[in-house]
Amino acid sequence: MTGARPRGERFRARFAVFAECLLTGVWIAVAALPLVTLPAALAAGSGHLRRTIEGEATGARSFAAELRAALRGGGWAAGLGLWAAFALVLADLALVRALPVPGGRAAGALAILAALWLTVTVLRAATAWRPGSAWRALLPQAARRALRDPAGSLLVVCGLAVVAVSAWFSAPLALPALGLLTAAALAVEHRATGTAATAPARAA
Repeated sequence: MTGARPRGERFRARFAVFAECLLTGVWIAVAALPLVTLPAALAAGSGHLRRTIEGEATGARSFAAELRAALRGGGWAAGLGLWAAFALVLADLALVRALPVPGGRAAGALAILAALWLTVTVLRAATAWRPGSAWRALLPQAARRALRDPAGSLLVVCGLAVVAVSAWFSAPLALPALGLLTAAALAVEHRATGTAATAPARAA
């Protein structure tokens, strides 16, 4: 039948993208081992998946090149700020648990929400990153999009939940799940901003 071949080709193409997402998750995890390189690793992974979807030539070398470019553009500082913020959230939660005070549970809940918002912001900024972009410009824009697009941010949080559940079930499963999370954030950014808003945000 004439329609069977196109359907088969579409299936193979979609499966290839899915497999590439899993591989990209492993690359992201390895690149993020120093912790402060996490935003840059997410940016490089997003770029790799974007090129894969668009049918462009890509691979480990282009991933590594974008990782270096993202770090030089301030990615390491973004990573340092991210983990410092997480440390403050953990300290706040530990203080609330150790010293019960009125409104402590509400403060703890707000701290968790702030951590989620920060994580979504970094993910959305990473997917909007392009070579030559300035992280100090991308992050405020992504923070505003995270608030103005709650549906998209909720989808990213669901992706975070998938990574957490995968890690709880079996720690190695969290590595390829990072690729699925990155793909979800990439789709959310495309849905929210379209191609016009994904132009590089350069430093003045």
